[in-house]
Amino acid sequence: MKILVCIKQVPGTNKVEVDEKTGVLKRNGTDSKMNPYDLYALETGLRLKEKYGGTVSVITMGPPQAKAVLYEAFAMGADNGALITDRKFGGADVLATSRTLSQGIRRFGSFDVILCGLQTTDGDTAQVGPEVAELLDIPSVCNVQRIEKAEQGSIIVDMDMPHDIETIKAAFPCLLTVKKDICQPRLPSYLRKQQTMKKDIDIYTFSDMEDKDEEKYGLTGSPTSVQRIFPPISDKVQEHLEGTSRELAQKIYATLKQKKFIAG
Repeated sequence: MKILVCIKQVPGTNKVEVDEKTGVLKRNGTDSKMNPYDLYALETGLRLKEKYGGTVSVITMGPPQAKAVLYEAFAMGADNGALITDRKFGGADVLATSRTLSQGIRRFGSFDVILCGLQTTDGDTAQVGPEVAELLDIPSVCNVQRIEKAEQGSIIVDMDMPHDIETIKAAFPCLLTVKKDICQPRLPSYLRKQQTMKKDIDIYTFSDMEDKDEEKYGLTGSPTSVQRIFPPISDKVQEHLEGTSRELAQKIYATLKQKKFIAG
């Protein structure tokens, strides 16, 4: 079974600067990590490989420093990886990102199963996975909470719906977006990290895309218009109270009543 996992490098903090003109996050110089949801997708892929055999590849789109999440995936057990990077891809919304990813996946190879995390912590749209499947013209199943089994040419999964669980059989090739409760991700192996720290990575730029229409990529190819985006404002206030236990209780009660947390 040939498995591909789409992963992404996201900011490791909510204190991220935003470009006021474009509404795009300024990622340079910001601590980054692998998108937490993608860890579950990667673990799902590794478990499928262990059970049915095959390979697990990983692909990401981002600036050159996004290589870090590929090497983290190698340390967890991934076999090979690819980075899609080019300044022309910068500022992409979900549609432009999906176009770029689908083009990169076509360049990377053919796969039986493509796995994505349900969403990312920096966008929270949960749209990229299904859009990539649409652009690749393959079936997709979202909100997967369990892999039942893989058969010859297909896979059976449980999809978490608002009011029930649906069991779906999808033919290969297909794309699945998985939930966080599907499994517990393993920790990276120090030994594998040492063994793969210089592993070659395929790098794809705009010139490697089959579709070379620049109007479809990056900020230019993004139909979504962001009116305003900003980091959350911290309004925490600390107040030190002194007094006896009765006095402190009265002060806390008065404060809660003033802020209308309690009535009476």
